[in-house]
Parts: sequence; structure tokens; C-alpha cells
Amino acid sequence: MSRIGILGAGAWGTALAISLARRGGHTITLWAHSAAVAEQLSETGENLAYLPGYTLPADVLVTADLPAAIFEAEMVLCVTPSQHLRGVLGDIAPLLTPEQMVVSATKGLEEESLLRMTQVIATLTENACGVLSGPSFAAEVAAGIPTAMVAAATASSVALTIQREFSSPTLRLYTNDDVAGVELGGALKNVIALAAGVVHGLNLGHNAGAALVTRGIAEITRLAVACGGRRQTLAGLSGLGDLVLTCTGSLSRNRAVGIELGKGRQLPEILAGLNGKVAEGIRSTTAALGLAARYGVEMPITEQMDAILHYGKSPKEAIRELMARPGRDE
Repeated sequence: MSRIGILGAGAWGTALAISLARRGGHTITLWAHSAAVAEQLSETGENLAYLPGYTLPADVLVTADLPAAIFEAEMVLCVTPSQHLRGVLGDIAPLLTPEQMVVSATKGLEEESLLRMTQVIATLTENACGVLSGPSFAAEVAAGIPTAMVAAATASSVALTIQREFSSPTLRLYTNDDVAGVELGGALKNVIALAAGVVHGLNLGHNAGAALVTRGIAEITRLAVACGGRRQTLAGLSGLGDLVLTCTGSLSRNRAVGIELGKGRQLPEILAGLNGKVAEGIRSTTAALGLAARYGVEMPITEQMDAILHYGKSPKEAIRELMARPGRDE
């Protein structure tokens, strides 16, 4: 029986804990940053704040004690928001033993450094590291609805370990050694999902939505390849698969934010309504443009999304400018 410490008791961390417990064969500890959330989860077995309606198995230990969460864990699974990963992992890095594996299940970029999550992890520890990504709404994973994801690591043994530990009758994992492609697909799709929400909020129809998703994957692929990723990775689960899910699914938080922006609501008001939940695409938009400038990559959708989010640009004007760009070959 392997021991897994999950850092982050939001919707995704809770869903992964439920999935792993349902699979069996693990001792699982779920760490919550908030002592109140940890107490509520322990008492009721339900994450009322982030994933209501799904029961956390009784054999999952919930704690607000960070060192206790990773004690003797063979695998440390990081599911914190991207901007908190460095702080959380930095607190426990001195406590990690060389044998412990660190896995990121966070889809985002660090805003100031522009680093991917495994790159952040590598700045803090030399432990073996991998990533779990792909099209996966937390509620559906918690419900045991069939889901396919990707386990990526530069070392095949790490990817195979993640695959083995997480695979179940309802969760199918593929392996990949293109960590950059997998992580950037997962992070950048959130930006395009915001834009897809804007299109929906403006009632622009299915043609515009299809065009947005298609040109979005082209934009994501350009940047991922410039950063060392492989084009075929972005055509897979962690690229196109995750993009389609997040741009079309009603459970997508980023798409929901974009819809409200398209309806004319202001970002601070929309964020207040999330009640502490995170839409990673908002920060990833800024980081994506930083990477695009570094590598000389054109990202027109991301540029317009950044203008809407951070500079008060009208969504209608952003669409007009995208449609008025000079003609080019596909």
C-alpha cells in the first residue's frame, strides 16, 4: 500500500483524493490550507466550500498540518493554485527525503517568473518530479465518470509510477515525456477558455466558438513548441482534449468568468462571486504574454483577452479587432 500526500483541498485536490480512495491500495492524507476547511471536511466528509455533493471516504485523513501531510509519503501531489505552489512547497522542501516523488496537478504558470509548475518544483527540490494533466472536471472525476488523462515526466519510470498509482476503472492514464508540452497545454487552455466564454456571453453563435477554439489551439501550439514542447502533444489529451473540455463544458470556471465578461460585468465583481475559487486563466494570460514576448510568438487571442481582463477593453471591440486582422495563410 502506497502513501500519498495531497497538498490542496480545493475541488480538484478533493476529487483526486476521492478517486484514489475509491481505487484502493493507498493511504491518503489531504492537506487543507484552512484549518476551518480541514475541520469541516473531517466532520462532515463533504467539501461544502469547493466540491459539495461528493463524500470523501472515511479512510482519507484530512489535516491542516503541512509536515504531517507529507510524512512518510511516497508521493507528494501538489494541487495548490499556481501562485501558492512555491510558498507551500518551499515550506516542506527541507523535510522531503530523496525517495519522495513530487507530482504537480496544477494547471497554471507562475506569474512573475513565467515558470511552469514542474520548473518551480525543480527550483526548490531535486526530488523526482512529474505532472498529471488532461481533460478532467473535478466533479466528474469525483463521481467516477470515465476520464482519460496524461502522466508526464522526463524519466519514464516516474511517468509509469504516476500511471500505475492513479489508474482505475474510471480513470485511464497515458504516459508522455514531453513535460513542457503537457504543462503548457494545461495552462494555456484556460486563457482560451476565458475567450470562449466571452464569445458565448456575447451570443456570437457556434461559428465564432468553433473558430475561437481552432485558432486557440494554433496559438497554444506555437508557444508550446517555442518553449520546447512537441506539436503532437498539443493534439492530444493535455492539449486539444483539455481545450475542448474547458471551452465547451458548463463546469468550466474559466469559461464561466469569460461568459460574465462578455455580458458586460466587471472582473472584480465576477471574482467576488467565485467565493475563493480560482480561475487560473486570469493569471496565466499575463504569464503567457510574457513567454510570447520572450520567444517572439504571436498570440492575438491572448493579447485581446489580456486587454479585456486588465485594461478594461470592451469584449465587442476585442472581437472586432480579431476579425479585422490582416488576412494570412492558415
